[in-house]
Amino acid sequence: MSEADIAVVGLAVMGENLILNMESKGFKVACYNRTTSKVDDFTAGRAAGKNIIGTHSVEELVKSLKRPRKLMMMIKAGGAVDAFIDQVLPLLEPGDILIDGGNTHFPDTDRRLKRVEEAGLLYIGTGVSGGEEGALKGPSIMPGGSPEAWEHVKPIFQGISAKTDAGEACCEWVGNGGAGHFVKMVHNGIEYGDMQMICETYQMMKQGLGFSNEEMHEVFSEWNAGVLDSYLIEITRDILGYKDENGAFTLDQILDSAGQKGTGKWTAISALDLGQPLTLIGEAVFARCLSAIKDERVEASKLLSGPNATFDGDKAKMIEDLKQALYASKIVSYAQGYQLMRAAAEEYGWSLNYGGIAMMWRGGCIIRSAFLGDIKKAFEKDSELSNLLLDDFFKSAVQDAQDAWRRVVSSAVTMGIPMPAIGAALAYFDGYRSERLPANLLQAQRDYFGAHTYERVDKPRGEFFHTNWTGRGGNTSASTYDV
Repeated sequence: MSEADIAVVGLAVMGENLILNMESKGFKVACYNRTTSKVDDFTAGRAAGKNIIGTHSVEELVKSLKRPRKLMMMIKAGGAVDAFIDQVLPLLEPGDILIDGGNTHFPDTDRRLKRVEEAGLLYIGTGVSGGEEGALKGPSIMPGGSPEAWEHVKPIFQGISAKTDAGEACCEWVGNGGAGHFVKMVHNGIEYGDMQMICETYQMMKQGLGFSNEEMHEVFSEWNAGVLDSYLIEITRDILGYKDENGAFTLDQILDSAGQKGTGKWTAISALDLGQPLTLIGEAVFARCLSAIKDERVEASKLLSGPNATFDGDKAKMIEDLKQALYASKIVSYAQGYQLMRAAAEEYGWSLNYGGIAMMWRGGCIIRSAFLGDIKKAFEKDSELSNLLLDDFFKSAVQDAQDAWRRVVSSAVTMGIPMPAIGAALAYFDGYRSERLPANLLQAQRDYFGAHTYERVDKPRGEFFHTNWTGRGGNTSASTYDV
């Protein structure tokens, strides 16, 4: 049996499609699944007649590979990954490469990398985005881990990845440790935000403006040809126009209770850990949580009433305002995501190529959109850019959209239509552009009840003061620290 270039473990949707993608690009692929009947079904079905080796044991899988062996795990994140590593490590040799292509939390990747490297092997934790179609035709791939492993997997990963219009691979080395999975986590957080903002726009059109599915389908078709051109706008257009075999719109038959697999939550928790204001993505996660308590909301709808206001303005103008509000909010979402990546790079010692990350997201992935090229340009112009909102292109775009953005949020509040993500984006923008926020009062409150001290506007930063607000507290203060 001739030797395979790479092995893929796990024959769920993503695993199968990645194997077929690899084989179509000229690579010989070995495959294995714990339930071995899936291997037989795959090799007799979609993989029949292709340069794909089916194996029925981990030992057989390892023997089928060229050295250094490359094994890519496409299995459920968590304990299953550790269990497979336990099983395969004794069978491998120094220099062999283990790859985790699942949605793994980056601290787990850090932990596993140390263990695998201590055994003399190399480890890659890579984000893979694009869903079923992306895996088959070309995903966005975000690898990180042992730098020495990159040269061995680069031809395969860049060969199977999506390509930009200029032919650039949507795959590049991200950084050491868990950097690859961290960047994929932020990608998914931005995805949560984008999806929620589109849903809020849909609700405003449907509930606020009384638009039909056909009318909304037309709006999203137009939007997908302009600044909002993106995969998520494109599929929203298609969803709004889709009818079942009875001629009914499928969207209207779907229960309004959203699921989630955790990556958005991880993004929000990481932001809290690193002290970064990822308000929009946090609201997007909480919006899913609120949707999930469907039964409670049904009961609440019978007991709690809101305004009876209806929209009596120019609907065509409101549609244009919604477009601008969605565009500006989307810019904020990316600005927050990049803030988080910059903070993580500093905290974990990563050297991230921010423009390169934008290019990795240009094709194949769920958040691919037209303005990612503008993000790349922003970081090419200033690699130390602290916030996308400070780049000339994005600053002008948000300034131009600002009036429309405010009209949309105001109208939503007046009509009682929830806009947690778009509203949070606007609040972030107003907070970020404020020279002075009311945190001086907050610091006074903390000092009053807990002697937590404060800094003064007329003294150098880093000097802390305490006031005996009640006359009973004395001059003893608490130590100063930030969580």
